[in-house]
Amino acid sequence: MKSSCRMSVLLLFCLHTAIIFAQEKKAGPVIASFGKVWEIEDPEFKTEREKEFKAVFDVMASPDAHTDINPRIETVARYLNMHAQAGVSTENIKAALIMHNKASKDLMTNEAYKRKFGTDNPNAELLASLMAAGVEIIFCGQSSLSRDIPMTEVIPGVKKSLSAMTALIQLQDEGYRLIKF
Repeated sequence: MKSSCRMSVLLLFCLHTAIIFAQEKKAGPVIASFGKVWEIEDPEFKTEREKEFKAVFDVMASPDAHTDINPRIETVARYLNMHAQAGVSTENIKAALIMHNKASKDLMTNEAYKRKFGTDNPNAELLASLMAAGVEIIFCGQSSLSRDIPMTEVIPGVKKSLSAMTALIQLQDEGYRLIKF
């Protein structure tokens, strides 16, 4: 009896594991090349598909390796794709990205990044995709000066603010919810 019970438990475990590993993370539909997420079937806590989701991402950290994409930036792509895959209209998914401190370098153009670090900016394509999807990318003016990264060396379309703090306050006053990484 014990043996058949163990065998049943093992069989259920293997079946559950096979189902998990059969599932694949996927990107899109908002950002096609970045932001892969898992599909979550039948969640008990239901996503309000008619709700307006407004998030501001505060990113100040960056990988030490200059060839690595900043995973905190890619979180914005995951946020967009995850909600669109779950059936939230893209018109109801808003995002802003505030960059400062060590993450400032991730906003540099390929040319400026290559001069400083010897390689293209691994975040350039991701940032361009986010802006094309309507994400507002804001660079802290204080970090621009303290990190010696003038706006002439920043990817076009990025907006400079007085400070990250100022932008965070204003966006939260507009109903954006802070997501801090």
